[in-house]
Amino acid sequence: MSDHHQPQTHTAPHAGDSHPVDFNAYLRRCLYVFIAALCAISLMIYASYLPHFGWPAKVTMILAVAVVNAFIVAGFLMHLLSEKKMIYSVLAFTVFFFAGLMGLTMWAMNDFPTGTISH
Repeated sequence: MSDHHQPQTHTAPHAGDSHPVDFNAYLRRCLYVFIAALCAISLMIYASYLPHFGWPAKVTMILAVAVVNAFIVAGFLMHLLSEKKMIYSVLAFTVFFFAGLMGLTMWAMNDFPTGTISH
């Protein structure tokens, strides 16, 4: 009662075989992200030269564009938009604690001991 099986031969994939990822679609996505990053950089430079805004408004506009640029790059090139819940949880904790540290730094910026002389 023995079953006689034919040995299966495995062949190595050839260069012409299909891949699980469509390379042309990925390359197109990278090109779109690159164009979006160039547009964002141009927008940041343009915002820095606006004559009728003060420096705080310019910095706010530049930071807003930089945040959008970082989201596009991290979301599409680093594939964070398609990641699992654990990655998002770690990312949320990182943002929360970074914002907390920046808040504590700003809160304690002028907190000097009594009698401190500043030059």
